[in-house]
Amino acid sequence: MAADKGSGEPELPESLRTFGAVMKSLRELAGLTQEEFAKGVGYSSAYIAKIEQGKRFPPSELPARAEEALGAQGRKVLTAAASSLTRRPGLAHRFQEWAGIEEEAISLYAYECRVLPGMLQPESYIRALLNCVPPPVDEEQIERNVRARLDRHQLISTRVTTTFIFVVEQCVLERRLGGREVTRQAIDHLLEVGTRRNVEIQVMPTVREDHAGVDGPMYLAETPSCQWLGYTEGQRSSNLLSTPKDVSVLLQRYGKLRSQAMDWPTTVQLLERMRGAL
Repeated sequence: MAADKGSGEPELPESLRTFGAVMKSLRELAGLTQEEFAKGVGYSSAYIAKIEQGKRFPPSELPARAEEALGAQGRKVLTAAASSLTRRPGLAHRFQEWAGIEEEAISLYAYECRVLPGMLQPESYIRALLNCVPPPVDEEQIERNVRARLDRHQLISTRVTTTFIFVVEQCVLERRLGGREVTRQAIDHLLEVGTRRNVEIQVMPTVREDHAGVDGPMYLAETPSCQWLGYTEGQRSSNLLSTPKDVSVLLQRYGKLRSQAMDWPTTVQLLERMRGAL
């Protein structure tokens, strides 16, 4: 759900693929299918599959949850394999960890003032974004990034019991990133996605004297265990927030933002006016 901005995403570390291979071997030695193992550790089988493929950072509590399924020795092996991952700082680590949190969340909130949130970006907008931010990357990398970002869109349609709330600054659309046609498609996409019963989209008007989001974008997720986590990112940096005090600050600000932004009917009226002006 993060913004997915920039011309390319950092390559995942080799140790991530190694961790996935280790977990898969331990699972198979225990005689468990992915579905059986996923049920035992309390995650979806799709999420476990991506961890085994080296596409997602494992949650920090995974080794402990796996003890019943893999035994005490299996937990020790997983913990040792995970230790090389937790020492890796940077956007790649935290973004992949956040992407995994998104896949399991029961509530997802986003506020953006730079670009459309990743899950609301149509393909033409994604391509325009990838092409406009230095450094340039080759066509193969662009296609990989486009496919990866479009795959994340499926969360909205497949996780129908998850609540998605987006607050987006009006200026993001007024910028007309990619040109008039790309902006039309982006607005049409917002109008379509906003009709889903598990999605709420609110536009924050450009002129707003009282604004709770002046510190920048924020993302919030409620886990299946009803724990709230936060995520922020900027120029080549990101932060995954888990302490109650830090997350409470973001929740308070997000609640205030929602009260300051337009409701959905008013948002629709604005979006239709903006599209008509293009």
